[in-house]
Amino acid sequence: MRARQQAEPALFAELVALLRGRRPANATPSLRSGTLPHRRLDWTPVTTIHDPNLRGFASDNYSGIHPEVLAAITAANEGHQVSYGEDAYTARLQEVFAHHFGEGVEAFPVFNGTGANVVGMQSMLPRWGAVVAAATAHINVDEGGAPERVAGIKLLTVPTDDGKLTPELIDREAWGWGDEHRAQPLAVSITQSTELGTLYTVDEIRAIADHAHGLGMNVHMDGSRISNAAASLGVPFRSFTRDAGVDVLSFGGTKNGAMLGEAIVVLNPDASRGLTYLRKLDMQLSSKMRFVSAQLVALLEGDLWLRNASHSNAMAQRLRAGVEAGLADGSIRGVAFTQPTQANGVFATLPAGVADRLRESFRFYDWDAAKNEVRWMCSFDTSENDIDAFIAAIARETTAAA
Repeated sequence: MRARQQAEPALFAELVALLRGRRPANATPSLRSGTLPHRRLDWTPVTTIHDPNLRGFASDNYSGIHPEVLAAITAANEGHQVSYGEDAYTARLQEVFAHHFGEGVEAFPVFNGTGANVVGMQSMLPRWGAVVAAATAHINVDEGGAPERVAGIKLLTVPTDDGKLTPELIDREAWGWGDEHRAQPLAVSITQSTELGTLYTVDEIRAIADHAHGLGMNVHMDGSRISNAAASLGVPFRSFTRDAGVDVLSFGGTKNGAMLGEAIVVLNPDASRGLTYLRKLDMQLSSKMRFVSAQLVALLEGDLWLRNASHSNAMAQRLRAGVEAGLADGSIRGVAFTQPTQANGVFATLPAGVADRLRESFRFYDWDAAKNEVRWMCSFDTSENDIDAFIAAIARETTAAA
């Protein structure tokens, strides 16, 4: 203890000197020798401490950063740029979003998907407003109550079999306007692709938007996997968002190769108010915003978003096809699919006990444990070898369980 106390002044002096770009002549070697390991300061590259060969199917958030996105972050790191969004990369991002969604849209980069959803919906509603959403919606089951607790938004949820709303389902909660005892349903939120891996068609979204607008409600889209949806549908972003009547979009980047970073995209300026202030109030305003914007520019300026999403979708199709082939030839037993595979997720039920044994080698999540239902997600960096190894493991474990 005494040796540690005696080392503290020298440690502090060396730290200050190093931060000022020089090393004092009488410096203690403690910073590099590890005398105080919990305070060690070593200007050497970080050592990889995880197993880079570990693969899984739990979430597309498990993957790393796409090399082109990482290069964009590095390129943005030179010199100084004005903070809080007054930088060249955020300005360029506005041009990129205008290219994809049309002139007049405005993008607000934020840190994460929950932030994009909460702040975006908050800008669409008065204090007494409510949002109609599917019961399976991320805003309802996976955001820790943030829409209610942070934004003060009442969620009016509707059960669905496939994660998709319809005008008829919306009408179950779209009522009671003028009733001072009921939160006023003033917006609809849909997810594309849905939390169950399903897709809305362009016509389905247009029907929802037309219906909602006819009731005086605006439409929000949670697009955390919007790139997967566009790749699967084979249409531009704009066709199933702005042109279909969506008013405010949460645009996702993290699940498609970014380190972090989403954007609230205001497609209809009349449907959103106060985002400039709400983003700061809700702690989603990045001081060094250029590093968030640079990632989204890297994804969207060319076709990286499409390459990444198309690949992860294709890997999900390969996984499903491989399991289906195994079921047909008897090498896989007892697996049943619960949803169509339309994006980068596969939903299935497994024989009792199989999921836990599979997770000894490949991590993935239970979706509905009571039904032995699981979710398998593919990422931009999922390889064919990953899929084939997983299929082989499914065959091995389901055969053993039979």
